[in-house]
Amino acid sequence: MGPETPLRIAGKADVATITGLIVDFRDFMGSDSPNRAEIEVVVFDLIEDRNTEFILVGEPACGFLQMRYRLSVWTGSDDAWIEDVFIDDEQRGNGYGRMLMEAAIQSATRRGCGRVQLDVNQDNKAALKLYESLGFVTIHNEDKWEAADLMMTRQLRPQ
Repeated sequence: MGPETPLRIAGKADVATITGLIVDFRDFMGSDSPNRAEIEVVVFDLIEDRNTEFILVGEPACGFLQMRYRLSVWTGSDDAWIEDVFIDDEQRGNGYGRMLMEAAIQSATRRGCGRVQLDVNQDNKAALKLYESLGFVTIHNEDKWEAADLMMTRQLRPQ
């Protein structure tokens, strides 16, 4: 990894690339649904949605991050939700996940978001370590909810 590693916001021409990466992610998660055609239809719609960004890393792309924006009553501004982060098996450990996350935080900051949020499985120690190193904190009320997935938040503006 170095400054020459391509990192970019995906556009319409990237639908097939994103679809392929999501299929790889689906397979990695041990699922066979949705099928490739169903994924491609949704990716096309999401690329057209101004409240969705796909960030790609590598050339050819070996990873992606999907981020969704939505107005929050709690912050009075848009919040960014990181829906997915995936790096190809062979490329893990090269810093691409960090690059994608930093790009997402920068994009959300430019957009004026109050916070960035995501969820992560509590057993995904590598992801937890990365997110914590980027300033994300776990929001979890064990008295009310017991779940394997942890919600994490990074404030971008003071509350």
